[in-house]
Parts: sequence; C-alpha cells; structure tokens
Amino acid sequence: MTPDLLEQGARRVQERQAALAAKTGQTESGGREAGFSRLHTPGEVDVAHGRILYLEDVSVSFDGFKAINKLSLDIAPGELRCIIGPNGAGKTTMMDIITGKTRPDEGRVYFGSTIDLLRYTEPEIAQLGIGRKFQKPTVFEHLTVFENLELALKTNKAVTASMFFRLDSRQSDRLAEILHTIHLADSVSRMAGNLSHGQKQWLEIGMLLMQDPKLLLLDEPVAGMTDEETERTAELFLTLKGKHSLMVVEHDMSFINTISDIVTVLCDGSVLAQGTLAQVQADERVIEVYLGR
Repeated sequence: MTPDLLEQGARRVQERQAALAAKTGQTESGGREAGFSRLHTPGEVDVAHGRILYLEDVSVSFDGFKAINKLSLDIAPGELRCIIGPNGAGKTTMMDIITGKTRPDEGRVYFGSTIDLLRYTEPEIAQLGIGRKFQKPTVFEHLTVFENLELALKTNKAVTASMFFRLDSRQSDRLAEILHTIHLADSVSRMAGNLSHGQKQWLEIGMLLMQDPKLLLLDEPVAGMTDEETERTAELFLTLKGKHSLMVVEHDMSFINTISDIVTVLCDGSVLAQGTLAQVQADERVIEVYLGR
C-alpha cells in the first residue's frame, strides 16, 4: 500500500480505539497510544492499518472494452459498504477480480496489509476468508437446511473423513447460532428446495458464514424478495456488520438506505462518487448517469 493510505487507515484505527477507550477507559496498549509495529503471522489478515480490502489502480479489458479502469477503493474492518451504479459499470467484474475469477491487466489488490490476492487462486482466496454470494441462490435443494449448513463446515472433505464425521459440541453450537442469525431456526429439518426465494438466500448466506469469512461479497441479495424478506435481510446484514466486513452490490435504494454507512458509485469501471447515500443521491454526476431526475 502507499504510505498516505496506510496513514489514513492508521488514523481510522486510532479514532475507533479512542471511541472505545472513552467507554471503557482502556486501550489495547494499556492506555498508551497504540503502535502498529508487531509480529505478523504469514497468511493472517493484517488489518492494523485500518484496511481489510484495498484496490489500487486496477484495470482489466475484455476484447478492447475496459471493464475496470484505474479503479481504487478500500474497505475498513467491520464496514458494510454498498456498491451501486448503472449496468456495465464494472460491479461484477470488480468482485470477480477480488475473488480470483478474473485477473486484472494491471493494479494491486490486497486483503489486509500483506496478502496480495493476485498471487492466489480462486479456491485459495476462499480459504483465506473471502466469501462470495451470487445473485441466484445456490443451495442443495434435496438436502435439509441443517444438512446444507453441515456440509459448509470447514472440515476434511476426504471420503474416509466424511464417512466418519460427527459434529462436535463447538460445531453444533456454531450451527445453532447461524440458524438463529439467518432466521431459519424453525426450518432446520425442511428440505432446502421447499424454502421461499428469500429463505434460500438466507441459507446460502448461512453456508458462507459457516466458513467464518472475514469479508463477504454479496451480489444483489434482495432481488426478487418480498418486502418482509427484504426487511429481515436488512436486519441480518446489520447483525453481521462489525463481526464481518461486507461489500453489497444492490439497486434497491430503500434497502441501501437502511443498511449502509458509505456508498460507492461505480461508472465506466471506476469510482464516480462516494459518501453517504444522501450525498451520492445529491451528486449531479450520479443523477446524470444512474439515478435520473
């Protein structure tokens, strides 16, 4: 990362620590101003400088069309960031780059301060702690809700290990916690194929949560949901905020208004505007290319 961005991130961490100290009277360094020099474990996500995801000058072209054009953005640990923009703005391609599905022509993509995502494959990036949910729910419809979540556990998937696998108490507690979080505790024995569209979306989010991801990428999660399901999904995301970092691509402005602190507007593969929803809605450039009058 560039020094100025690291310094900005450090200031954000210090501000959070100061707010916490005001409530508790303590800081992580026993009341002293925290420093950021510390031992780091390889493969561990280092967020000491206030960034869990960082993209710098990322570009990618397909057959001469520049889908992503010098894109730079960053997300703080525990942040819920909403991404909006017109069709073709580069939202899905950006997620493809973060998860290793697409390799950029140039630029840098970091998970924390030290993990260069461009050095990893798609499965390796998932193992590092980045989970992705596509717009259409993908669950095992002929299995129960419980079985779907059980399969999503981080375990040895070899044949012999799978044959003799039994949930331990910690795993059982985790599964019960996820069921409650995704509003499916009363549907644990239902076949996934019999769930409503919204419930299938929640189940897939639950399957991602069973992997204990640090960053979740969610593509149009409330598309096709009823008003009640949309409201409960907003509650779910607000519950996850802080425990996980979330990047949510969505078009539903009412939903975004409920969940977001910061909104990033993409257009032509780069950031057009960023701020609160009210700020970007008042931006003449955003009105021109996306929201209309």
